[in-house]
Amino acid sequence: MRRKRSQIRDHQAEARLFKSRAVVAFVFIISMMLVLVANLYNIQVNQYQDYKTRSNDNRIKVVPIAPNRGLIYDRNGILLAENRPVFNLEITPEKVKNMDETIAGLRKFLDIPEDRIEAFDRDRKRTRRFKSIPLLTQLTEEQVAVFSVNQHKFPGVEITASLKRYYPFGDVLTHVIGYVSRINDRDMRRLVREEREANYQATRDIGKLGIERYYEEILHGTAGYQEVEVNSRGRVLRTLKFVPPIPGKDIVLNLDIKLQLKVHKLLAGRRGSAIVLDPNDNGVLAMVSSPSYDPNAFVNGISSKAYKALLEDKNRPLVNRATLGIYPPASTVKPFIAVGALQEGVITPQTTRNDPGYWRIPNSKTRPFRDWLRWGHGKVDILKAIEESVDTFFYQIAYDMGIDRLSKWMMMFGFGDYTGIDIYEESKANMPTREWKMARHRTPWYQGDTIPVGIGQGYWTATPMQIAKATSVLVNHGEVLSPHLLRATIDNGDSFEHQTMAEVDSRPPITGVKESYWDIALEGMRLVNHGPKGTARRAFKNMPYQSGGKSGTAQVFSLAQDQEYNAEELEEHLKDHALFTGFAPFKKPEVVVTVVLENAGGGSSNGAPVVRQLFDLALRDEKSEEE
Repeated sequence: MRRKRSQIRDHQAEARLFKSRAVVAFVFIISMMLVLVANLYNIQVNQYQDYKTRSNDNRIKVVPIAPNRGLIYDRNGILLAENRPVFNLEITPEKVKNMDETIAGLRKFLDIPEDRIEAFDRDRKRTRRFKSIPLLTQLTEEQVAVFSVNQHKFPGVEITASLKRYYPFGDVLTHVIGYVSRINDRDMRRLVREEREANYQATRDIGKLGIERYYEEILHGTAGYQEVEVNSRGRVLRTLKFVPPIPGKDIVLNLDIKLQLKVHKLLAGRRGSAIVLDPNDNGVLAMVSSPSYDPNAFVNGISSKAYKALLEDKNRPLVNRATLGIYPPASTVKPFIAVGALQEGVITPQTTRNDPGYWRIPNSKTRPFRDWLRWGHGKVDILKAIEESVDTFFYQIAYDMGIDRLSKWMMMFGFGDYTGIDIYEESKANMPTREWKMARHRTPWYQGDTIPVGIGQGYWTATPMQIAKATSVLVNHGEVLSPHLLRATIDNGDSFEHQTMAEVDSRPPITGVKESYWDIALEGMRLVNHGPKGTARRAFKNMPYQSGGKSGTAQVFSLAQDQEYNAEELEEHLKDHALFTGFAPFKKPEVVVTVVLENAGGGSSNGAPVVRQLFDLALRDEKSEEE
């Protein structure tokens, strides 16, 4: 009996334990249900708006739309850069079952280079599968016809039309206009840094050089967009909102393409550059660097083989010699130095010196600095020194002025600094100073370093554009204007006649110089072209108008004392550079022309005839336009 009662108590205890556990489980379940209900209420009621917004963000996408790029005209309304409709072969990866077989099949009908396939594969890795990717661009009519006949064999492959940049004058304007090309990673990093990447989400090309790059923001325009509803795979179902893009503005350049073509033809087959400025506002009427290359190859995607050939070309066609070419300015700087020397009182208009054909630093036994004319020029004043380009006269000026005053004055004319022209491809070159030499060569400036600077040699280098700008400063009696290519902009939809003129960038003028000193330097340049002993008188003989000019012969390598060479026997790449800068007509200049011909020999014999032809071309064109 005791055992039975004990078993009954054990069963009762187990029943109570089970009941208590059941109650706990029931309470737990009820609690969890309450938590779930509360959570559901919070999501459905309290956070409804938040989740609705997230849902819409996943359902509604903003698709950017690229704007049409602005056009580029010359000053007379001739189109220099346009947008042409082109046909591209594009593939949508999502619709293609086997990409390798599809491309192999396409190559049976179309010539698709390996580098294009490689570029397609790179683009495919960073593009959504439902977006189309170009495989082949710039299809010909024959290619379009061949694919159209066989299109049914290639699902997911289609021909699309788009606008592509085209430069009708090819290599004539490359170093001015530049070109656009595919946006790369470096471009994208720059856009992100400048916080402009949002405006380029639908754009494939961007300005790489010249005007195209400098005025990228004006030419590109503002991207539009459309809000679209998409499914879970990202495919567009319908358009909810459309905001059209704003096309870029058209721009008008100061260039005269007719003159540019003639200058380009004149320099054909030579290495060098030529610049024609309007000294009234320093607008660039023509700027040619020779040799050049066709920019359209870069727009369409230049092959690695073709680009390598350009890089390895010994004539360096990729370099804009007008703004990046660095040369000793040689004797072209003598009129500028004359102004500084007169104003500083180093010389007077009446100062005369005897030139025996050489000059030596006073009280020294150093080797003499030679004049280009071995037997000398005899008695020389400042006008004759410019007319006959007397080196010894300017050796003495450099010695008396010293490098500090000399460099200060030449910097006021713009040497050793950017000219301010509206392209990024420009060099400062070098206007030497004591500080520069110490920083560059870790040696102090010696008196002998100053002497060759007096004739534009030594450590002094300049670009053709700097020489042209300095000539304009002289013509304008100290007024300093930046050379500029942009003439005006045209708002989208307006005609060529409705232009907004661009402002001319001016720099601090050279003040305090007597008017007569400017006139002396200019008269010296007139005598160079028309004086009885002018170094360029033969090239400017029988001109129907007067002009001014100054030649320069820049040595490529130095000669030892008493060493001579035969220019005819010298290797071509070691010959002197021919420089010439001038203006015309003399009384009321309408053009400033600067020419540099690499390894062409003397500036008077080789540079002057080219400038003479450019004067005639530029002034004749202006007169014909007026008529």
